[in-house]
Amino acid sequence: MLNKTMVKLMEDYRDEFILILAGYSNEMDSFLQTNPGLRSRFPFQINFPNYTMDQLLDILKMMAKERDYRLTNRALLKVEQQIEICLRNEPFTFSNARYIRNILERAIRQQAMRMMQYVHYSEDQLTILRADDFTFHK
Repeated sequence: MLNKTMVKLMEDYRDEFILILAGYSNEMDSFLQTNPGLRSRFPFQINFPNYTMDQLLDILKMMAKERDYRLTNRALLKVEQQIEICLRNEPFTFSNARYIRNILERAIRQQAMRMMQYVHYSEDQLTILRADDFTFHK
């Protein structure tokens, strides 16, 4: 939360720096209402639309590829079904690409645990994420 000193610094140095705040629309509106002069100090507000399902799956594939992983079709389908659940149950708080990054990182850890059961494995086995590597929880 911004205190009086921070607000004074923002005013005194307004021509020398840029402050960017990011958050969900409703929460940002509530925040800007906490101080009568706060909204005028943030004259530009940009609302970014949520990614589409196809964009989220593309982000997942891109993030996996950057880490040298590939996903099976069943893994992609499982993630798509989970995203649909999130969009239905949490339409205003679904975290989009951050959620994708988090589930990918969990899947990579799960895949590493799964691979520990094998004595011998191929490079291909090390780079494929399967549906059972993706687990979802709140």
